[in-house]
Amino acid sequence: MVWTGTWVSDRLGIELAGDDELRGLLGLALRRNPKRAHLLVSGVLGKHVPQLPSVVHGHGVTLGRRVRALLGPEEAARAVVLGYAETATALGHAVADGLETSPYLHSTRRPVASVPSAGGFEESHSHATSHLLLPEDPAFFDRGGEADRGPLVLVDDEFSTGNTVLNTLRDLHARHPRDHYVIVALVDMRAAGDAGRLAAFAEETGARVDVVAHARGTVRLPEDVLARGLRLVEEQDGRTADPLVPCAPAVAPVRLELGWPAGLPDGGRHGFTPDHRARLREALPAMAARIVDGLGGPEQAGRVLVLGFEELMYAPLVLAGALEEAGLDVRFSTTTRSPVLAVDDPGYAIRTRLAFPAHDDPADGPGERYAYNVAGGGFDTVLAVVDSAADTPALHAPGGLLAQLATAAPRVALAVVPAHTPVPRTPDRQESPVLPAPLRGPDFSSYEPDDVGWLLQDLSAVRLEAPVEEREEAVQRGGAHYAESLPVEYQPTEEYQELYRDALAGSAARIARAVGTVTELVLAERSPRPVLVSLARAGTPVGVLMRRWARHRHGTELPHYAVSIVRGRGIDANALRWLAAHHDPADVVFVDGWTGKGAITRELADALAGFPGFDPEIAVLADPGSCVRTYGTREDFLIPSACLNSTVSGLISRTVLRDDLVGPHDYHGAKFYRELSGSDVSRDFVAAVEDRFDEVADAVDQQVKEAASADRAPTWEGWAAVERISEEQGIHDVNLVKPGVGETTRVLLRRVPWKILARRGAGADLAHIRLLAEQRGVPVEERDDLPYTCVGLIHPRYTRGATGADGKAVGSA
Repeated sequence: MVWTGTWVSDRLGIELAGDDELRGLLGLALRRNPKRAHLLVSGVLGKHVPQLPSVVHGHGVTLGRRVRALLGPEEAARAVVLGYAETATALGHAVADGLETSPYLHSTRRPVASVPSAGGFEESHSHATSHLLLPEDPAFFDRGGEADRGPLVLVDDEFSTGNTVLNTLRDLHARHPRDHYVIVALVDMRAAGDAGRLAAFAEETGARVDVVAHARGTVRLPEDVLARGLRLVEEQDGRTADPLVPCAPAVAPVRLELGWPAGLPDGGRHGFTPDHRARLREALPAMAARIVDGLGGPEQAGRVLVLGFEELMYAPLVLAGALEEAGLDVRFSTTTRSPVLAVDDPGYAIRTRLAFPAHDDPADGPGERYAYNVAGGGFDTVLAVVDSAADTPALHAPGGLLAQLATAAPRVALAVVPAHTPVPRTPDRQESPVLPAPLRGPDFSSYEPDDVGWLLQDLSAVRLEAPVEEREEAVQRGGAHYAESLPVEYQPTEEYQELYRDALAGSAARIARAVGTVTELVLAERSPRPVLVSLARAGTPVGVLMRRWARHRHGTELPHYAVSIVRGRGIDANALRWLAAHHDPADVVFVDGWTGKGAITRELADALAGFPGFDPEIAVLADPGSCVRTYGTREDFLIPSACLNSTVSGLISRTVLRDDLVGPHDYHGAKFYRELSGSDVSRDFVAAVEDRFDEVADAVDQQVKEAASADRAPTWEGWAAVERISEEQGIHDVNLVKPGVGETTRVLLRRVPWKILARRGAGADLAHIRLLAEQRGVPVEERDDLPYTCVGLIHPRYTRGATGADGKAVGSA
């Protein structure tokens, strides 16, 4: 029998090496994806290749039983299981079935307004990268209590570089630290260096990390495989017959009523408990009998494919399993978002492709979806199983999924599972006290009282500062979050202050032009009376300037507030509640200083999923990362307010979020450094830029006119560049790569820098960077290929004995 990876292996030289069973588990195909050329195609996962449901479910259950044996009865009874969307949602659920007593949750790309995000992470190589964690039970990850959390079992179909798992571990360990993690996959395909990074995480955090897999091996890739793979896809696109029928007529499928139990979740998107598992098992035989009757019995049904829908894999899988037990000839697979090349060759894993428009109104917008190896599969009946959110007119339209399936099988049936949407938890009235009014200067900050209201609590009397090196070590070891303490405020030398003054004099007009442009775009496109809400503290000077522009140019007094957002913890929910109680959320425009790789842009979008009415799109002064569509410029230049800390931001510290200081009904905290008033330049900075408003008015009008007709859609070029730099520098953690002049400045002022990458020929914009790097003994590496003016790299494995990239000890700020 021909191995289904032969076609790709012969043309690109990709090889699988490892356990004997690897080729029986995996084939190869080519992705339509600029990040990774090849796709490992599992024959037992039930995603791209139709398979017996007993085989698909059985592989997951077997892994779950191995995890149970590894943990022992006591630990297994406290474990929780997390699967990855979309490919491993059913596999993770089957692993939980094997553990028997564990609740299950899978990540999702479908936000739900009533469910606050409990976390998120990135899957860098995926076609759709952002994952949300939306458990209905807010204590899902704290099973057993915060002091005695049980093991966390993370399940993916393949364990390749380990980046996705490490991103998840870092995010969840910062929120819910525990001492045992188990990584589960059908195949462990890590190279030796990738395995070492997981061991390093275990060493840094003190947690035990185990890996359980059916088979182990590696993928051997030629150096130029990505470029050659993309060329091969382009060549095949012109040769390969695609079974897509764009004008396939609308069809009326046989609609089958399942009798799905009321209140039973349709899967693990919001959590699935052992009680849910017992209810589903009890109901399956009756649901299978209804399907068999609806299809006219086994003989009329013939060879059946049960086709699930993207993340909805487990419910269709167990329904298919019940049909298999009832004696039907049945296979299982699901639709997917992933674009893959189809080649009708026995040595290639994806032989046919059906393409159709998305039909569940996805949050990331419309797009094409796919069903592989359905056409030509010899199926007499295809039973499509979707949730009620996906049972839309687009599903039934000409060219939609059902119409495309009708071109591949004589009979199409449809079963709809009720989509489970958690009911919002309504707190008791006593738990919702009246939130305090915003803090204002001069009592809190050196800004004018009308310039900004701070939705923060004053922690000025609390000692929160720690040396930079101590903070870095604690954060990287997972023992603390960066928002739980403050760095000691950098006190600039006279030489550095002179650089700041020169930078402000040289760039005030450029900043004024960007301020005017972004403000005019907000007024024209977002709201004629916007409520500016800056993300403290880098966004606050920009919010003040936008407010001043609106007053200067239009005589309009815009309200402006500053709120806290913390990477990995989200936005201040109490601040949002205050804003919703005093303003129309539709008028709120979030403001920040600049984008780097876009982490806060994503964080804000995730955090607002539970607060309907707020628009997550940020307006920024500078968008060098191409992460937003409302910006003043996309140039990466020196914004002088990035040079300093509190002394250019109203004497306010970074925001603080710590359980012993911030209660459930408190705003996040910050300090007012009154003692630094002698060196405060906050008002001077605003005045210097405001003085140039008239000078740049005509240029602003021209830029706004050009922007109105330009394509300003985010490309996320910055995120792609950061991923590339992270890998080529051997860091493997995008959180330690800080792109752009502003972020690089923060690295040098607040973190333990490793080295600085600088675009060759960058002039005055980098004068302060070079001075700070010299003061801290940090090497600056000149590059010709940077999309940013500079990039700051945080020390990737910092302890107080760590050295810089040049082998010298890192100096103290």
